[in-house]
Amino acid sequence: MRLRCFLTASLTALLPASAIADPSFECSLGSGSQVETAECVAKAEATVDETVRLSLQFAMNAAKELDETTGRATAVPALEKAQGAWSSFRDAHCDYVGSTFGGGSGTGVAIRSCRIELGRERADLLLRFAK
Repeated sequence: MRLRCFLTASLTALLPASAIADPSFECSLGSGSQVETAECVAKAEATVDETVRLSLQFAMNAAKELDETTGRATAVPALEKAQGAWSSFRDAHCDYVGSTFGGGSGTGVAIRSCRIELGRERADLLLRFAK
């Protein structure tokens, strides 16, 4: 077990950042089957969805504070509109990514991995505005 962890850590250190950012790759490092990878990716997606929700909440609080300070109700509606547009983009883009798998068994993992990647980026961006 220690050797497996050591090898995983060593190999991960040698990989480019883009490979490490791939959720299906992250999950496949510790699993032995496609079913285990799919379960891991599903859990990661749920975690990222919750992270985006919390990040949005922080950003929304900052937007409300800004609107109250300036006396203009512009930041909250703009953030709501932006989040809706992002959500639509994420769904459409990740459906496209899934379609490139031609209906194969990796389609679901590809869609979820896409949603995880975009969700991580979105949470990071939202938190920049929460400060």
